Amino acid sequence: MRITANLPSRDFGKTEVFYARLGFERQFRNDGWMILRRGEAVVEFFPHARLVPGDSWFSACIRAGDIDALHDAFSEAGLPTDNLSIPRLTGFFQPTGAPRMFALVDEDGSLWRVFEDA
Repeated sequence: MRITANLPSRDFGKTEVFYARLGFERQFRNDGWMILRRGEAVVEFFPHARLVPGDSWFSACIRAGDIDALHDAFSEAGLPTDNLSIPRLTGFFQPTGAPRMFALVDEDGSLWRVFEDA
């Protein structure tokens, strides 16, 4: 069994370019659906032209064994690192009782929580 994330996109072209900067490649795209892959990570997008990024509540999780390497790779995209920009990439943090993680917010305001999978 496999489960994939499904997130909104205001513009498939812009979404594909953004995620390509993070190392994702197109697996499928038509007017109503797009699938991108980076290794074992698969994300599927549906059109949502009226989405307001600052109001988005969409999110997904990635669990990876080496989040330091993944953070380094994502950092090469040159995303802002402050707490308010959309898009942005955070540094590492670890809430009490939770695994070590970092966060990524894409151009449509979708939040990715990237957890260390021990």
